[in-house]
Amino acid sequence: NLHAVIRRYQPSDREAVETVFRDGIMEHINPAFIYAMTRPLHITVSLFFYMGAYVMGGQSVVLALVSGGAWIGLVYFCCFEFYTGYVRARLNTDMQDIPGYYLSNPDNCFWVAEAEIHGRPQVLGMVAVEGKTDPGSEGKKYGELYRMIVSSSCRRSGLGLQLAKTAEDFCRERRFSKIELSTSSTQKAAVALYFRLGFKLVLVHTRSESPKKVINKYLYNYSILEITLI
Repeated sequence: NLHAVIRRYQPSDREAVETVFRDGIMEHINPAFIYAMTRPLHITVSLFFYMGAYVMGGQSVVLALVSGGAWIGLVYFCCFEFYTGYVRARLNTDMQDIPGYYLSNPDNCFWVAEAEIHGRPQVLGMVAVEGKTDPGSEGKKYGELYRMIVSSSCRRSGLGLQLAKTAEDFCRERRFSKIELSTSSTQKAAVALYFRLGFKLVLVHTRSESPKKVINKYLYNYSILEITLI
């Protein structure tokens, strides 16, 4: 296992944290595209474009390929736009001022995983928790897990487990009733890790954070997972 130190975020970590965050999110573009193109709806639409252009174009193979390729390109663009838009949005909201958003409230926290690589300390992962009040629970609080990312250079090293356990220990110390998180259907390794930790699936839904709602509605499934603490 990689020997890493999990510690609270410091202002000097900002550039490294943004780099790990951006890289970790953008690597989901290709898996999301493959997931989208293998769904029955998109297979049907792709065949419609190919066959429709072939028939209407006087059995032109070139036109059929161009038409189908344009549709596939649009789907890829939507995946790209979705994740780049997500990065922009997060860097302009909670991650724009991590100390103010996560470290000024005792129910919130933001950690980084730091390890020595080639003699130099590097930030290789992160995780955050935001404390929230559970509606209809007489004021009980729960923790929501955010920004759980491990650099691709150190996957399967146990670092993700260390970060998740750090967040869980914090939530137990704050006496939260549960931990909740949302993850996409393409993040299979992350979902497997959460199940290992005892999280249970409570909801699967779709959502769109892009103007291309008609397409994005069918690109992403989100899973809501939670673990009961007390």
